Amino acid sequence: MKLSEMKSGTHGTVKSLGRDERFLSRITSIGLTEEAPFQVVKNDRKMPVLVYVRETLLALNRKDCEKIEVAEVRA
Repeated sequence: MKLSEMKSGTHGTVKSLGRDERFLSRITSIGLTEEAPFQVVKNDRKMPVLVYVRETLLALNRKDCEKIEVAEVRA
């Protein structure tokens, strides 16, 4: 599933970040790496997706979220 498809309040892990080197460099530099656990704080249409990962709140644009494959973790 894509990160943009996850609902607010859900938890997951990053499975894949795509293959674009520029995107990989940028997204890993802010702390989002493969196998990183995260929580979707807010995911409203036409707004950035707010993700809590590594004790940091990130706002990711929807285009970037389409490149990030995740797996939902059920509590």
